[in-house]
Amino acid sequence: MFTGTAWSLLPPLVAIVLALVTREVYLSLFIGIVIGGLLAAEFHPWAAFDLLFNTVIGSVDFSILMFMILLGMIVMLMQMSGGTRAYGDWASKHLKSRRSALIATSLLGCLIFVDDYFNCLTVGSVMRPVTDKYKISHAKLAYIIDATAAPVCIIAPISSWAAAVNSYVPEGASMSGFQLFVSTIPFNLYALLTLYMVFFTSALGFDFGLMKKNEENARKGDLYTIGAEAFKEARDQEALARKTANHGKVFDLVLPMVVMIITAIAAMIWTGHLNGGTNLVEDFANCSSSESLVFASLVAIIFTAFLYLPRKVITFKDFMNCFPEGGKLMLPACLILVLAWTLKGTTDALDIGGFINSAVNLSNGALVHFVPVIVFLIAVFISFSSGTSWGTFAILVPIVVNVFGTMNETMMTISVAAVLAGAVCGDHISPISDTTIMSSSGAQSNHINHVQTQMQYASIVIIVCVLGFIVAGFTRNWWLTLSLSLATLTVILLEIRKYSGKTAEKD
Repeated sequence: MFTGTAWSLLPPLVAIVLALVTREVYLSLFIGIVIGGLLAAEFHPWAAFDLLFNTVIGSVDFSILMFMILLGMIVMLMQMSGGTRAYGDWASKHLKSRRSALIATSLLGCLIFVDDYFNCLTVGSVMRPVTDKYKISHAKLAYIIDATAAPVCIIAPISSWAAAVNSYVPEGASMSGFQLFVSTIPFNLYALLTLYMVFFTSALGFDFGLMKKNEENARKGDLYTIGAEAFKEARDQEALARKTANHGKVFDLVLPMVVMIITAIAAMIWTGHLNGGTNLVEDFANCSSSESLVFASLVAIIFTAFLYLPRKVITFKDFMNCFPEGGKLMLPACLILVLAWTLKGTTDALDIGGFINSAVNLSNGALVHFVPVIVFLIAVFISFSSGTSWGTFAILVPIVVNVFGTMNETMMTISVAAVLAGAVCGDHISPISDTTIMSSSGAQSNHINHVQTQMQYASIVIIVCVLGFIVAGFTRNWWLTLSLSLATLTVILLEIRKYSGKTAEKD
């Protein structure tokens, strides 16, 4: 009755609206889940409970939860060893201003391109002490983390995201999945413009809207603006770690991170090889990224034991205490993730993909020039509503490839790029997105505050993307599309800067 119809959109929309209005993300997600279960079971109470029970079991990615908990343990180990404090002291000597701290954080986010989950949690734990010193709000830190996670991964050929897109291209297409992914990069306007905006606003030192309010509060000593009490225990643990850790060096933070990154890349290549890959491209296309991240985290923990304990930078008792304490840091984010995954499971049960498939028609020849902007907006809506960009890829990429694959390769490339851009955009601004949740967690920012501040920044990029994909649909020229889009975004940001004023000091 409700399956495969517009009713499938109701649960995520209710959850999103409630989250934005009430700022109670747990309750909002739970209500959306209950509505989805009741619709899928046609309001039979026991059937709805049974469906939700099995949806939780089937939807939760325990490997990601394991990775988050293990990474929380690594963060606590680096804090207790003094590595975080030492890095903060080193960075304070070399980063002389808020501007340099913002740019350094953005650069680190771009360097960790293998996986967005890894990016979200690692950048926050490494750079938060530095941004705190220069009184950069946690909302701004969360925005930088989020804006350099998925947008970087979706234009990095060697990443778990490239592998996902590769797998969604149907057999028989005019080019391979990897070739198609690489050809979409110059047309992926949302990713490229978002990264440009992060560095542009950081370099010129200005903010606007709710973010400006957060930055003004941070300058006065309030780094949170909203929800500081939720992170009191984490702050107390970090303060104790900084106070008691006197022997750590910068390499006590850097080396475990390097080991984890190298191990994660190697594990992705190895799991891809085990799954049938015969070369580097196929290895990444067939890799098990979640399993690789868990393995890399375990290797990093073992490495820290050999790095810290013989040098007595941390006692064995404190080393073991970091495990439960690190796990506690990630519990709020894990709970939100479980609820978000369950909500997605209920929309799958309602066959939201089938509804979108039946509703989307790209074969109208009169609108062919507007197909890129149309699929971009559709992808934004689906990804925003479902909280998943990969699910959006799975729904729309095969449709676009099948429509254009045999008659217009250039338009297929532009339209697939629009799908990827829209999916990342919707995922970027959705309060039920896992990467948005983990960015909030990594920055220790109130989740809804992060969503609202980031949404205002993303809306500027969305407007420019709409204009850019219209240009792309008519010109089919990537350099003209990208250059016009960059110029338009630059003019808009300069005008905003003129009227909003600066929030960072001159260098």
